[in-house]
Amino acid sequence: MESHIVKVLSVTPVTHNVRRFKVEKPAGYHFIPGQATEVSINKPGWAEERRPFTFTGLNEWDHLEFTIKIYEDHHSVTAELNQLAPGDSLILHDVWGAIHYKGEGVFIAGGAGVTPFIAIFRDLKQKGQLGNNTLIFSNKTSADIILQDEFQQMLGKRFINTLTEEEAPGYDHRKIDAAYLREKISDFNQHFYICGPDPMVQQLKEILSGLTGKADLITIEI
Repeated sequence: MESHIVKVLSVTPVTHNVRRFKVEKPAGYHFIPGQATEVSINKPGWAEERRPFTFTGLNEWDHLEFTIKIYEDHHSVTAELNQLAPGDSLILHDVWGAIHYKGEGVFIAGGAGVTPFIAIFRDLKQKGQLGNNTLIFSNKTSADIILQDEFQQMLGKRFINTLTEEEAPGYDHRKIDAAYLREKISDFNQHFYICGPDPMVQQLKEILSGLTGKADLITIEI
């Protein structure tokens, strides 16, 4: 098991409860867009508290980036992360993750589950290969949408937002279920990528298995 101690370079807000952490990149460190690593805080009492976070930058960048939702309602790793400042350090571990890009399709995310897709879309944009990829993004409210402007710029009308706890102009107010997917998607013979809360992922995997008839078209984090 490899580990690396890296300094925090900056911490900036993304939404009201999401922060962007820019950290040093160890020499020779490599990942594929969509992959993650376990991160712990290099402080007494926290070094063994590992949590998985996805890389949201690109492998060719000279630094690493994590986009992390902060949970302040309990004594959590993310609440402690939110107290970090430039010069503090993190401990990174092995790279892992099963959400890799396999071809054009529909990406479905719930809340912070969008993070594996950030690097994938940034990589496709850099390569000029965004094509007809679509992102369906479910959040509680419009204030919760991570990187809304960037996704809008990349995907245009193929960036579809639905809100579960707010009705607002320009956004759907629906749960992502079979009926909603049939409305939004005309071709189910393409790749589907799902990431979000476990109950959502399992439900959508079952729904899409029926709609596609091909389990190998569905990619989830394992």
